[in-house]
Amino acid sequence: MANKTPITVAHGDGIGPEIMDATLHIIEAAGAQIEVETIEVGEQVYLRGINAGIEPSAWESLRRTRVFLKAPITTPQGGGYKSLNVTTRVTFGLYANVRPCVAYHPFIDTKHPDMDVVIIRENEEDTYTGIEYRQTNDMVETLKLISHPGSEKIIRYAFEYARSNNRKKVTCFMKDNIMKMTDGLFHKIFDEVAQEYPDLEHESWIVDIGAAKMADTPENFDVIVMPNLYGDILSDVAAQIAGSVGLAGSANIGDQCAMFEAIHGSAPRRAGQNLANPSGLLLAAVQMLVHIDQPDVATRVHNAWLRTIEEGIHTYDIFAEGVSKQRVGTKEFAEAVIARLDQKPQTLKAVSYVSSPKKAVDEKASLPHKASKKELVGVDVFLDWKTGTANELGEELQKANDGGLHLTLITNRGARVWPHGLPETFTTDHWRCRFQSNESITHAQITALLNRIAELGLDFIKTENLYNFDGEPAFSSVSGA
Repeated sequence: MANKTPITVAHGDGIGPEIMDATLHIIEAAGAQIEVETIEVGEQVYLRGINAGIEPSAWESLRRTRVFLKAPITTPQGGGYKSLNVTTRVTFGLYANVRPCVAYHPFIDTKHPDMDVVIIRENEEDTYTGIEYRQTNDMVETLKLISHPGSEKIIRYAFEYARSNNRKKVTCFMKDNIMKMTDGLFHKIFDEVAQEYPDLEHESWIVDIGAAKMADTPENFDVIVMPNLYGDILSDVAAQIAGSVGLAGSANIGDQCAMFEAIHGSAPRRAGQNLANPSGLLLAAVQMLVHIDQPDVATRVHNAWLRTIEEGIHTYDIFAEGVSKQRVGTKEFAEAVIARLDQKPQTLKAVSYVSSPKKAVDEKASLPHKASKKELVGVDVFLDWKTGTANELGEELQKANDGGLHLTLITNRGARVWPHGLPETFTTDHWRCRFQSNESITHAQITALLNRIAELGLDFIKTENLYNFDGEPAFSSVSGA
């Protein structure tokens, strides 16, 4: 008998224990070589005063097994509770969220019978770093962080996933017509990585029109990779339009650890009634089996599940008169899948898995990323000020100029308001004031500038240094400046 792979399992809350029992029953019956370590997460842990929803001792199991199969949990109402998913992703560097969104026409109702899209979402960066500030009475800020290595890892994973799973095309969604530096970097790296995969088609879409086309004609897409925020939103949209939100599983893949879960919630109103559909968690477990190098078992389970669905053996949530043949409970559904473990679907497309692309990603060389010459040439000083007009602020700030740094522009909410601003432009109490030099400057010059601004009685709340990299400006320009 092959060595068993240890996995950490959390039964969760609500319907979680029932669907986890069903899932483990199915995959073990299919021959999964796993050794289960059980931990407690979720509502009862939160209520014991542990705001991450997981006992500190449970982390040791995750560090040991590096594989986490998690049922849905309930987060108590009220503030102060951290997202267990976010905590786990950040702690273990789970950079890739993988969510297949498939239509099961004609057995599950959908407007898009041919949909078979995989959303691959960057999982650690973007606005989800959670770096936010309140800066003035009017204004709050969040930082969007996109890195070269973070982008390359997720994009390379998407191409390796496509190649491993006999997909034909990888599409990038981004918004670099507006966010030219952050989304621009993501797009640039996508184009560079794509050149290493001549066997795969590649294309890019601005996220708004791309999302519209995905919602209208999802059959034109195959694998879609995107930054965190867009991926979070559009993976839910894709699951919904496939008609199978309750059937979708997802994987969170990192260099050292991976987490697998259904995308639906804990549904406490359905708990303990033998009603819940275990399919979302089961399909997440299929992804887990691929990840732990048991693709033959994953193939067997998934094909048996497809055969069960097309034979009309359905739980209450997908039961439809005239389509479904038998309405069953959670346990009975599991037994029906087990009974079909040596069968393949006749109408739906059968699956055949190979090993996870993770190892292939690890073995790929990184893109060349030389160190650039970095030159400090100015500073944006953000002010909390609501005393007068932009022209009055510009006149006052020019008193802080010296021979090296001088005021070149003022913006409010990104719109240029000085010099030559328009009186119609709406302004708040949050002003970006750009000081630049015609040559390199020092940090000491910036410190001296801030001292002069403070002596004018102005409240600076933040600074952003302005750099040239290899002689090119590495900061956003302002229209009309």
